Amino acid sequence: MVQLIVGKKGKGKTKHLLDKVNTAVKTASGNIVYLDKNAKNMYELNNRIRLINVSDYPLSDCDEFIGFICGIVSQDHDLEQMYLDSFLVIAHLEGQDIEPAIQKLEKISSMFQVDFLINISLDEPELPESLRSKVIVSL
Repeated sequence: MVQLIVGKKGKGKTKHLLDKVNTAVKTASGNIVYLDKNAKNMYELNNRIRLINVSDYPLSDCDEFIGFICGIVSQDHDLEQMYLDSFLVIAHLEGQDIEPAIQKLEKISSMFQVDFLINISLDEPELPESLRSKVIVSL
């Protein structure tokens, strides 16, 4: 399952994402990974959540990012959930169509039973119509 938190920059999406991940870790039976563009939220996360600073890795486009996600999924058979903060930045999708990337994540989710919760700096009306049903928080 892929779920989206949407809204323009500065609207509080990261706070919602942090609240959700810290709540989820209390009942999770598997592992949780949090991907971000930097490590500034490290102290906001429960210590059972693995924080990955994506900017530490030499990724240059969305295909490489999806490969990066697949690598994380392949090495952790207990992975249950992934939280992606600043999605447009970490996936190198700023100003591009996000629909193919979300479709690939949906496929990965169904194949490997990993849920994705994604923070996107777009207002809901700016999303492709096919993705609006995935929005759980719109700020």
